[in-house]
Amino acid sequence: MATTRPQRPERRSDALSKERIVEAAIEILDTGGESALTFRALAKRLATGSGAIYWHIADKDDLLAAATDDVIGRVVTDVASGGEPREAIRALALGLFDAIDAHPWVGAQLSRAPWLPAMPQILEGIGGRLQALGVPEEAWFHSASALLNYILGVAGQNAANARAHAPGTDRTAFLGGIAEQWARLDPARYPFVHRLAAHLPEHDDREQFLAGIDLILAGIEAAPPPGARHA
Repeated sequence: MATTRPQRPERRSDALSKERIVEAAIEILDTGGESALTFRALAKRLATGSGAIYWHIADKDDLLAAATDDVIGRVVTDVASGGEPREAIRALALGLFDAIDAHPWVGAQLSRAPWLPAMPQILEGIGGRLQALGVPEEAWFHSASALLNYILGVAGQNAANARAHAPGTDRTAFLGGIAEQWARLDPARYPFVHRLAAHLPEHDDREQFLAGIDLILAGIEAAPPPGARHA
């Protein structure tokens, strides 16, 4: 009697890969934040075992780094090469602002772990355009740092503000309430704040963000050569 060989399981056409793991992790992070991202939740979403995930990803920190790198990599890639460097910096900055708004955990990751692989991508995107603007090498570090800190700081704060309020919160009404508080302050002590109050409820966050980028770039371009500052 012939021996029947056990059949091998069919090879899955959607074989697990690091890319699929990272994609699923991003979905979990966007929905529930960092606390929701566990290897058990990830294995359930991918319909696999935790061991298969550990084959590609060392631990949660490694997974968060890969997810952050993926989001930032798409932003940097989407900014067209060539063209006017000032506009490219603005496009990169706005892309990062929107990405952190859509994925708030990215801003937290970059602030908490600046050594992540995503950071050199951002710095290279900024630095290459600063070189094209003719910024002297002696000013690269401070110029790039000023832009980087502004982008991550404002984008991260914007994302944090959005998460601090219940879904469906009326932004204009909320800011209008703050403006009313400012308007009730002593105008003799807070004359500047009184004037700002009228602009607060209807201001556009992205427009305000880009105005800050323009101010920093104007300062970088107007700055004297490093040697001349101490002459």
